[in-house]
Amino acid sequence: MQFLQILSRKPGSLEVLFQIPFCQKQFPCMCLSTSANVYSKKKKGNSYEQVDQEKYKNLVHSVTTYKTSAQTPETILEEDNLLYGPPAKHRPPIKAETKTPRNWVPLINPNKRILPVSRDSNVPMKISLQKTKMPSVTRILQQTLSPQQIFYLERWKQKMIEELGKEGFEEYTKNLFLQGELFHAALESIFLSEKTAAKKQGKDDVISGYLSSVEHVLEDISEVKALESGVHHETLQYRGLVDCVAKYRGQLCAIDWKTSEKPKPLLQNTYDNPLQVAAYIGAINHDASYDFQVRCGLIVVAYKNGSPAHPHFMNPDLCSQYWNKWLLRLEEYLEKTDPH
Repeated sequence: MQFLQILSRKPGSLEVLFQIPFCQKQFPCMCLSTSANVYSKKKKGNSYEQVDQEKYKNLVHSVTTYKTSAQTPETILEEDNLLYGPPAKHRPPIKAETKTPRNWVPLINPNKRILPVSRDSNVPMKISLQKTKMPSVTRILQQTLSPQQIFYLERWKQKMIEELGKEGFEEYTKNLFLQGELFHAALESIFLSEKTAAKKQGKDDVISGYLSSVEHVLEDISEVKALESGVHHETLQYRGLVDCVAKYRGQLCAIDWKTSEKPKPLLQNTYDNPLQVAAYIGAINHDASYDFQVRCGLIVVAYKNGSPAHPHFMNPDLCSQYWNKWLLRLEEYLEKTDPH
């Protein structure tokens, strides 16, 4: 009873109402519900009841009775295509169609006969580069650079000129070529077992870092067959100077030695060098002066600071891929230089 009096706003009224019935008989639940309704707050009126229903009767009727045609996934897709265009579906990127050279020549010469070795295999071949009208591999690649390659090369050149000045940049590039020549000469001396000459050149601070860089690669090279030797492709009519032909971990390779001041840990970091190696391989295989064929390539990037060089091995499949790219660049060059 005290509990009901606490809830009551007027103490005593509930006592008068419920005291006698509660003492005589258990009070029904409905009476409690009625007493709660008596003292509850007045229900808030609906604001929509104040709207002039008659005034907006036609509008409400038109909205609630309007029906559209039944939609299906197909009709929704058509509407979306008209409004927003076709949906962008997630699909794996489509590989660009590989171009096929019009004048395709195999990398391996099927008509070349490998005769028994008659010369002293311990003496590497060194054929002078013929002075003919045939374009060199280097020239063909330089004349067929992509616009993107030209842009980056030009930007690098301008940056270097800003830092060093025009004369300073010319001196810088001259020194780079000189270092490359000295490095190749030192390697040739090492392969020819001219230890005295190799040690003398190795003491030169200009190339000592490069030689230290390639020490671990030289351990895997054996059976040198050619050094700084001229090659030419008898069918495609181009020529070049291959740095080295030797076995690398048991695989006969055309080897290209490169110098760099920046690390190039990946093959794609070497830009067009793989095409150059593939071009040399094709030329060797179609040059009658060489009594062997090559199926693999190797690009060795040596560093001036002496850090370990990065050897990039090109297996036969990879060489074939770059051979096709080289043939396309050769066709592009011929189209540019064709007077007709």
